[in-house]
Amino acid sequence: MNPAAESNPELESFREQWRAEVRARHPMSAAPAPAPAPSPAPAQASSSALASALTQTHESFHSPSHSQSHLPTVAPVPAPAPAPSAGASATGPRRPPPPPTKKPPVQDRLDDESIQPRAFDEPATATASLTVRDVAVPDKPVTALEHYEKAVENETAGRLGESLRLYRKAFRMDEAVDQLYRVKHFPRGAAKQSGGGKVEGVGSGKGVESGRGKEKEGAMTMRELIASFAGLGIEAVPPPVEGMEQPKCLLGELPEEILVQILGEVAGEDVGDFVRLAQVCKRLAFLVATEDRIWRRICLGKEFGFGGMHYRWQRQVSWGRLTEQEMLRDDEERDGEDAEDGEGEVAWVIGEQQGAQRQAEENKAVTLAFYRSLYSSSWQRMFRLRPRIRFNGCYISTNNYIRPGMANANTITWNSPVHIVTYYRFLRFFRDGTALSLQTTADPADVVHHLTREKAALHKGGAQPHLPSIVVQSVLRGRWRLASARDNPYASISEVEGDVVIETEGVSNYIYRLDLSMRSAGKVVGGTRNNKLVWRGFYSYDRLRDDWAEFGLKNDKPFFFSRVRSYGLGE
Repeated sequence: MNPAAESNPELESFREQWRAEVRARHPMSAAPAPAPAPSPAPAQASSSALASALTQTHESFHSPSHSQSHLPTVAPVPAPAPAPSAGASATGPRRPPPPPTKKPPVQDRLDDESIQPRAFDEPATATASLTVRDVAVPDKPVTALEHYEKAVENETAGRLGESLRLYRKAFRMDEAVDQLYRVKHFPRGAAKQSGGGKVEGVGSGKGVESGRGKEKEGAMTMRELIASFAGLGIEAVPPPVEGMEQPKCLLGELPEEILVQILGEVAGEDVGDFVRLAQVCKRLAFLVATEDRIWRRICLGKEFGFGGMHYRWQRQVSWGRLTEQEMLRDDEERDGEDAEDGEGEVAWVIGEQQGAQRQAEENKAVTLAFYRSLYSSSWQRMFRLRPRIRFNGCYISTNNYIRPGMANANTITWNSPVHIVTYYRFLRFFRDGTALSLQTTADPADVVHHLTREKAALHKGGAQPHLPSIVVQSVLRGRWRLASARDNPYASISEVEGDVVIETEGVSNYIYRLDLSMRSAGKVVGGTRNNKLVWRGFYSYDRLRDDWAEFGLKNDKPFFFSRVRSYGLGE
């Protein structure tokens, strides 16, 4: 036995306990301990053990399995062009379009299937009166998978600092936690990555393919399943007690024409409620899926369909009525020839009404042409697939950038700290062609319910700072329209479908122009379409100098639609 160990049995007991803990933490690398060397003095032994423990902790922290790739690289918000001088020249007779230089390509980024649009049910002030007993406190994550799921949730909401902390903790608990997450939430994708669908003992997988083929032979397609409901009726509920008279079903006794009229009224109030009627019974599911008259009314209507879309400016950037010169200029651009000058205010109003009527007729003609050519003469398919602006919510863009921080002199850190700054951009569209644009660091839950015209006017110039709706004090007024053939004469109408043009107020004499394009995000099959706006261009226009400038779009994030129930129909 070592003489030093006999002289200091407490030190030897501490060493054995420390070795057992190290072997328990690293079972794969545990090996038979070598024979103990002559131990140094007690102070030297304690310092050696501390240094060894710190070295193992540093190596575990910086191992490849703990590296993160979830942080997007986003640049700070671009600053507008310098303010014009006081002696700048006046504007020309018309504002030119953006410079026809190299147009930024559309960012066709592949989004994760886990991206789902958020929904804001109630204003944040509605929960202010709730006590602690009324709010259900969520359980804290315990396992590595729960930490990983919580990290994904925070990353989706834009809280990258908290998500990074949870990611690190999850990987420390289990190095393969990301594989467990894929298997749980995306089993099909995990099966493709694990081996291309082969099964042990099958070889090339032909047996599996033949089994799937037999399964498909006996299955019905969705169209065949819906067609099988054609001869069914709406049945009444069974009697509460056996032997009693069965209650009547008044809805089932209605004639087909009246029932379709009722369903049409429901669709006019809320398309979501109309679609959810398919869950009531098979007969209603058949009518919801096949009644083309209702879907035609939805598509051509102004409530939810394409009758409420605008392909020309309806208002000024400051929400005022268009002047006579602006209307005539818009008509010249549309028709390619000089429009007839009106005489006085009456002729101007008549021309405005005639322009609105002509726009409605043109929109209907384009809709009917697309109905036959692009959407297989299906109004339901057209409503689901054709790009359109949504008014019952807002579009939110979550942006992050990293800036270096200063280390604390009283804290031991391996690397220099960094700050992850998160800010949001909001876009809300209104049916009359106006819009609101806001950039802030406040959380969306504290902003969306105050993003209204009334709150924007209330806090203009920073007024009423004591109210919670002060978060919208920097909101910008604007206008929107969908792109038409005149925006790109060399492209067909179907190619410019889904492009959105927005003009908002800017700093001093500037106007900001946003060129966006509608795309789909999340699970496209059976999910929501055209719920994302990607950037095509971002410009600023100096009205005094009649000069255009372009902002870079290298790191800008797209907008995702989120429904806000307090908006109603978005009037």
